[in-house]
Amino acid sequence: MSVSDLARRLAERAEAVCRVYLSRGRRQGAWWCVGDVLNHPGRSLYVRLTGDRAGKWTDASTGEHGDLLDLIALNRGRDPVSARDEARVFLALPQVFQRHQSLASGSFDAARRLFRQGQPVAGTLAEAYLRGRGITGRLDLPALRFHPALWYRPHPDAPRQSWPALL
Repeated sequence: MSVSDLARRLAERAEAVCRVYLSRGRRQGAWWCVGDVLNHPGRSLYVRLTGDRAGKWTDASTGEHGDLLDLIALNRGRDPVSARDEARVFLALPQVFQRHQSLASGSFDAARRLFRQGQPVAGTLAEAYLRGRGITGRLDLPALRFHPALWYRPHPDAPRQSWPALL
């Protein structure tokens, strides 16, 4: 998938992107407003949520601007390649796993990477599960994620199975 296709798909979900990466902001009409790309409170950064300019953002105090891929890179302090990887995770697209180094099973780094691969709970099987259990509160918490296919083995000699998971 090209960078422009990735940016376009993020723009189609501009409000969801903002709710995750700019959670201290809020929607104001066709815009999401927040302090800056690092998610500080305020109103100088605004992201267009609808129309042919959806996903484009500008910070009025610094003059910075770009698309949602740029915003993810700046927000997470990542290089462009890592920002594309994170965008693929957010959009639940296949990852390019040959780039990643192998991490020890059970390590903190492996757990962090797994959590980053999760996506927001809204609209997923995890939301249906939690609602079915009678949980009616907000589910857009940063500590709650969903992964559509994690590997599982009931015992070391069993074949691997893929299951959805609430993280």
